[in-house]
Amino acid sequence: MGLKIRLARAGAKKRPYYHIVIADSRSPRDGRFIERVGSYNPMLPAEHADRVRLREERLTHWLENGAVATERVAKFLGKAGLAPMPVWNEQPHQSAPKKKAQERAKAAAAVAA
Repeated sequence: MGLKIRLARAGAKKRPYYHIVIADSRSPRDGRFIERVGSYNPMLPAEHADRVRLREERLTHWLENGAVATERVAKFLGKAGLAPMPVWNEQPHQSAPKKKAQERAKAAAAVAA
C-alpha cells in the first residue's frame, strides 16, 4: 500500500479549500483517506498565517513511515522545514523568440550600440 500526502478538495464552487490528508495512493482524490493532517486555503493572501496549517508531529510520523508527498504538498513541507524543498526544473517557454528572431535582436542591439 503506497501512502500519499495530498490535497483533498473541500470547498464550494469557485471557493477552493483543501484538506491535506494521508491517503492510499489508489483512493480517489476526494474519497477515502486515513488521516487529516492540515489544510490549505488558497483564497487567503500568501503571507496570512492560516493559508497553510500543518500538524507537524503527525506529518513527521507519516513521513518516517514512508508516505510520499505530492508536488504541491512537498512545497508546503519544504517551506515549513519538515522536508527538503523540492527542486524546481526550469521549463522552456514556447513563447520565447525563436533562433532567427534572437539573431535579429542581437544584430539590432549591435547596430544601436
